[in-house]
Amino acid sequence: MQAIPDFGLGTFRLKGQAAIDSVSTALELGYRAIDTAQIYDNEEAVGQAIAGSGIARQELFLTTKIWTEHLSRDRLVPSLKQSLHKLRTDHVDLALIHWPSPDGAVPLAETLEALAQARREGLARQIGVSNFNVALMRQAVAVAGPGVIATNQVELHPYLQNRAVVEAARAAGIRVTSYMTLGYGKVLQDPVIQALAQRHHATPAQVVLAWALQLGYAVIPSSTQRAHLASNLQARALRLSDEDMAHVATLDRGERLVDPQGLAPRWD
Repeated sequence: MQAIPDFGLGTFRLKGQAAIDSVSTALELGYRAIDTAQIYDNEEAVGQAIAGSGIARQELFLTTKIWTEHLSRDRLVPSLKQSLHKLRTDHVDLALIHWPSPDGAVPLAETLEALAQARREGLARQIGVSNFNVALMRQAVAVAGPGVIATNQVELHPYLQNRAVVEAARAAGIRVTSYMTLGYGKVLQDPVIQALAQRHHATPAQVVLAWALQLGYAVIPSSTQRAHLASNLQARALRLSDEDMAHVATLDRGERLVDPQGLAPRWD
């Protein structure tokens, strides 16, 4: 079973030709992990870009996320098969519950059993969750068993370091995937980040991505610009000192940027 790559391409908010171009450029530059979701309405574009890249499927790590309307036993597997058709593949490497079922309308145990069925059928190599708080994460592990929940994909950046979730995930053996790692670009303007970038002759984005990688998180930044896609990749080679990491740690202010009403659980 392939480990979740440390570095991948996110495709949130990218549609149509923009999604095709971003994925195509990223693959050309050396990205091999692509993250999408049913609700992004770009699985078809992602599939087209992958098909046109000439890269063998086994070299790629593909993630999609099941939308809340499809979390029930009778809808999850059919919806995933639709996603696979759009992505032009017979499996994803990782299938996630995108958000917890609103108001618990579909029991978590039912969704996890459907995901487990998808894995048994070979439609998904690994399964996991996204936007789960500590209680839901623990419930998922209790239902699915140890070692089954591969990741919890959560908003995580210097202004929202999500330490309670990170600690609980590590205790449960769950990898943390950070989305919105650059905080919609807000954190790139922070004086601490900018000073570190100057010191390391790096970009602010490289500093923030390196910080997240050094904490052990998987990251999935997105961009439509070739220069930014290439630059972001270079964050893998940047090493921050313990002192640098401590400076970034002080920036946490609990500033959540993604908090959709009716979807979000009670955050920790």
